[in-house]
Amino acid sequence: MIGNWRAPSAWAVRGPSAPVTYGLIALCCAVFVIGPASGFNPGYGTGDELLTAQLAYFRRWGVIPADLFDGSPGAALTPATALFVHGSWVHLLGNMLFLHVFGTMTEERMGRVRFTLFYLGCGYLALLGYAAANAGSTQSLVGASGAISAVLGAFLYLFPRARVTSLLPFLFFLPLRFPAWVVLPFWVALQWLAAGRASSGPVVAYLAHLVGFGLGFVAAWVRFGRTARVRNAPAPAPEGENQP
Repeated sequence: MIGNWRAPSAWAVRGPSAPVTYGLIALCCAVFVIGPASGFNPGYGTGDELLTAQLAYFRRWGVIPADLFDGSPGAALTPATALFVHGSWVHLLGNMLFLHVFGTMTEERMGRVRFTLFYLGCGYLALLGYAAANAGSTQSLVGASGAISAVLGAFLYLFPRARVTSLLPFLFFLPLRFPAWVVLPFWVALQWLAAGRASSGPVVAYLAHLVGFGLGFVAAWVRFGRTARVRNAPAPAPEGENQP
């Protein structure tokens, strides 16, 4: 199962210094480029040979719920390794753009060490939650979507009034600016609706998005409380575009 994003495009103001965020982006991109999904590594062959290599790669490093809960050796590590594996260029670029846009400010507020632990911990639990709800599945789940959803949840709590610029398909992709408390709950609602329609076997792990978002919001609430919220964030300038 290849995790991915399904959301309106969104941007936010760029944070001051976010080495962890940029490091995560660089690592995910490097892992993708050297892997079989990018098509850049001739060692994986072409055609059917390449497809076979991709499936084997995802099964090795991705989360397979059925294996995770039957005690298979090494399966407990896969919710961590899967965070750095992506299934396609669209999957990678969509996730990395969301991480860049929302991760920089969140990291600046949390601090580097705390943000690193938060990202990895929430990402692991988001994939674990999806696997628990689909314990009999033998499909591979990869992608950083669960962890990035946690970043969005924390961003909503910490910067509810920070404005993000969204491109909405049903409004002909006109760039409209809304506060985070409008855009991000709307994104969550889309994930919830999509998860309900995908109960028979989703291609996108919407449940991991919802679990991650909830974990991120609660983690920010528990750690920072009401006093650390940014109530009057400056209006940011748009700086990028997402697919998912």
